[in-house]
Amino acid sequence: MSGRVPRLVCTAAVAAQAALVPVAAVAAPGPQEPGQRSVSELLTDLQKLYRQAEQATETYNAGAERLKRQRVEADRLDADLGAARRALRDSRTQAARLALQQYQGSSTELSPYLRLLLAPDPQQALAEGHLLGQLARERAETVRRLTTNEKKAADLAGKARRTLDTRVALAQRQQQARDDVQARLHDVEKLLASLSAEQVTALARTETDGAAAAQRSFLASGVLRGLRRPSREGDEAVRYAVRQLGKPYQWGATGPRAYDCSGLTSQAWEHAGTPIPRTSQEQWARLKHIPLHELRPGDLVVYFPEATHVALYLGDGMVVQAPRPGKRVKVSPVAANPVLGAVRPDPGGEPMRRYTPPELPRGALTKPHARL
Repeated sequence: MSGRVPRLVCTAAVAAQAALVPVAAVAAPGPQEPGQRSVSELLTDLQKLYRQAEQATETYNAGAERLKRQRVEADRLDADLGAARRALRDSRTQAARLALQQYQGSSTELSPYLRLLLAPDPQQALAEGHLLGQLARERAETVRRLTTNEKKAADLAGKARRTLDTRVALAQRQQQARDDVQARLHDVEKLLASLSAEQVTALARTETDGAAAAQRSFLASGVLRGLRRPSREGDEAVRYAVRQLGKPYQWGATGPRAYDCSGLTSQAWEHAGTPIPRTSQEQWARLKHIPLHELRPGDLVVYFPEATHVALYLGDGMVVQAPRPGKRVKVSPVAANPVLGAVRPDPGGEPMRRYTPPELPRGALTKPHARL
């Protein structure tokens, strides 16, 4: 992506939320020139482009996780296949030794019945017959192991081939997802480059006013009911996220130098000792849903109907998030984006008896980069 995007995005401070302000419902950029569209229309266009870019990013992240799991499975199958081939080689060696023994003894060895009739000591002959029976059973077991190991090796070889085919297909889809993200970001760059200085200023003002109005409305609804104490793991996740403030957003990144939205939340909880899914959609689908009035620090707030954005709840109506390309990890109002719901990574975690919120860097709540 061109270096122009971060500079323009940071300057414009345009939002990726679709419901902050009462804007006209424009499904896509119209045929008009940017100078002919209203600020509301421009903001709607940019909101849509950012959402598309973020959705493409989460699709890319999900593909990366599937590819990672497939590589682990391929490595496991390779190890199992190697062990099966070694066992098959040993079984074939034993079978060859057995065939040689049978060939060498076939011309001189009497049948067990004749040996019993001609033996000077029938009791000894019976004991030898028992030994012969045991040897026969061992030979049969050798043949059984050979057959079993041949089948196991063939099955594992087939699974390994299918796993390799799947890895190739996943890698191709991953490249397509990467291209899609870059195309979406190029659309953002193109639109931002077309804006005048007056339009940039107006967009920033509209965005700030919209975020403040959305937060006031959210808090006035009474959905947040007092300060709740986090679990010990939740406290660790919050403190990790706060330590990342100011680091740049980068799509597909999981730290330590940069993050995307779900990269930040997943790494915060990984650091706290509770691994969670990588993407915002999987976090929404697989973690325990909780009512918004039960939010406590460390919970995850998920945004947009497609669950394409996620932030970590800080408390007091604020979240820590990695917002979008060109921005940095920051503290934001919980309602700065349209809230889909909340999930708790540690539903069994007991609240701490005493809790002191982490100290935020000076200006974290007031600097321009702390606003959407």
